[in-house]
Amino acid sequence: MQKPFVITLVIALIGAIVIYALSSDVSLVVSFIAGVMLASLVFTFVPSSSATDSSKPYVGPTMTLYVGNLPYRVHEGEVKALFGEYGPVNSVRLVRDRKTGRRKGFGFVEMSESGAKKAMNKLNDYSFQERTLKVREAKSQESDPAEMNKED
Repeated sequence: MQKPFVITLVIALIGAIVIYALSSDVSLVVSFIAGVMLASLVFTFVPSSSATDSSKPYVGPTMTLYVGNLPYRVHEGEVKALFGEYGPVNSVRLVRDRKTGRRKGFGFVEMSESGAKKAMNKLNDYSFQERTLKVREAKSQESDPAEMNKED
């Protein structure tokens, strides 16, 4: 079962019991229906914090991070949760091989600039699912090819 459905059902049952206890003239079925209506009003007027946080992208200054040495079995949601501890994450792109469709073990995370700096400091050389992550600021694709061949 999904969590919102269970919460709605619990609120409906509590509402039904309260209404039934307050008014002995009302049948249990009518009080349950009133409880369902009460639950729907609660979900209509009380916004869910997780829904508002994840649906709106961060609009301030952002930075894209290169994340290397990722486990091949990792999913975007796991990477987003890991980096989300340091700031708002706009997107996670895990690179796949064009022919096989398998992940290549690296990806890119776009997040708030301040959060990205914190994440670089904390997550570079961090052990994640038995792999040591390498986190750097991503280089833009418009970089000069001669600069890309230089050694650091």
